[in-house]
Amino acid sequence: MTERVRAVVHGRVQAVGFRAFVYDRARFHGLHGWVRNRPDGTVECLAEGRRTDIDAFLADLREGPPSARVKDVETIFEAARGDLETFDVRF
Repeated sequence: MTERVRAVVHGRVQAVGFRAFVYDRARFHGLHGWVRNRPDGTVECLAEGRRTDIDAFLADLREGPPSARVKDVETIFEAARGDLETFDVRF
């Protein structure tokens, strides 16, 4: 069963390679969606895939790359739409 999650990552997550890390982990887990920096210093991502893959992806987000310091990951689960073909980095 496919699910969708929107996540906002708080902490030191910009200018530390976080978007590239998210892109790599999402592709590893076979997820579709996107990641982007937000003006408030957080990183937001939308991912769709199997629940087990999403859970593993969220665990990766909570860890982050070595140069990041993740304080919190807010998550909102939504109904899957099937409208995401790849995983992209948005600017």
